[in-house]
Amino acid sequence: MIGSKLPDIGTTIFTVMSKLALDYNAINLSQGFPGFDTYPYLKDLVEEFINQGYNQYAPMSGVPELKSRIASKVLNLHDVEFDPEDEVTVVSGATEALYAAVTATVRRGDEVIILEPAYDSYAPAVRLNGGIPVFVPLNIPDFSVDWQKVKDAITEKTRLIMVNTPHNPCGYVWTQEDLDQLAEITRDKEIYFVSDEVYEHIVFDGRKHLPLLSHPELREKTFSCGSFGKTFHITGWKIGYCLAPKPLSVEFRKIHQFLTFSTSTPMQYALAEFLEDPSRYLFLDQFYQEKRDLFCNGLKQTAFRFTPTRGSFFQIVSYAHLSEERDYDLAVRMTKEIGVASIPVSVFYHDNKDHKLLRFCFAKGNDILEEALGKLQKLTF
Repeated sequence: MIGSKLPDIGTTIFTVMSKLALDYNAINLSQGFPGFDTYPYLKDLVEEFINQGYNQYAPMSGVPELKSRIASKVLNLHDVEFDPEDEVTVVSGATEALYAAVTATVRRGDEVIILEPAYDSYAPAVRLNGGIPVFVPLNIPDFSVDWQKVKDAITEKTRLIMVNTPHNPCGYVWTQEDLDQLAEITRDKEIYFVSDEVYEHIVFDGRKHLPLLSHPELREKTFSCGSFGKTFHITGWKIGYCLAPKPLSVEFRKIHQFLTFSTSTPMQYALAEFLEDPSRYLFLDQFYQEKRDLFCNGLKQTAFRFTPTRGSFFQIVSYAHLSEERDYDLAVRMTKEIGVASIPVSVFYHDNKDHKLLRFCFAKGNDILEEALGKLQKLTF
């Protein structure tokens, strides 16, 4: 019998809750994917490039046109220059980018700081590479970073810190003070950063996404991982990218070439052309803020307590004042009894710590959100 490298890992909660939603004909606000299609013109572009014969392997690091568009986007938004040839790599989804960056950096026995609650791919990637996850809790209820706790967690073995902004599942958006604090506590230390920024264009209430690469000190030691899936409603295309200084990109690409080697050719060309118009991502925050506001206005008519999310397309709600029921049990019960599926936030903690919180995805059609809100307003404890 094969010995498992991840013996305590089973089917992800996203698969479990999505199947439960299907079984009970419930509205699925659990898994984080848009409930609407991508832009017709983008689909037309893919068809156009397929018909033109762009159907063989793309260059390992990505087609030059798309890498140049990504570099231009970063320059225009953050005034930071990346060499498209040597510092931009296109990969098969941000999850691959995260794994390749961890693999390139972490050696057996290295410690990796993970801020919890955390997206569920971080710790397995660390463990598969022989690293030791060191979990540091975020502040409740706003999920800001407790920098003293991070500082206290750093040892001589600390090799990497995992960063996620805007945050999944809780929506916290890092500030300039956060970037400065991270730079200060890691200064003169050989500590690197893997920054998950797939919700970079989904921030609310006038906030601005501040990537680690915008900080001169942090940039030199950062793998910045992005995705077109969340930006253009194409999560099924699995196209992401990694921005990193040349020395880091060299090591990153050594891993990438033996994971997927290259990424869908016609889709890369289509995205390169689609990115010519910046409005296609610059106004994404307005699009999703309308949905967030609709959802939050409806939540006011429920018994839940919440603060409107700062970023991402997830809303956290608390029921700690209502019940001692475990969040997992409540999520299952809600799916079965009222027909709305959510994600219990305890699954984002390594020890399943239960703060009586649920996560809803509001990246759905307004009619679906209104129907779900009507059901949630009938929930009893």
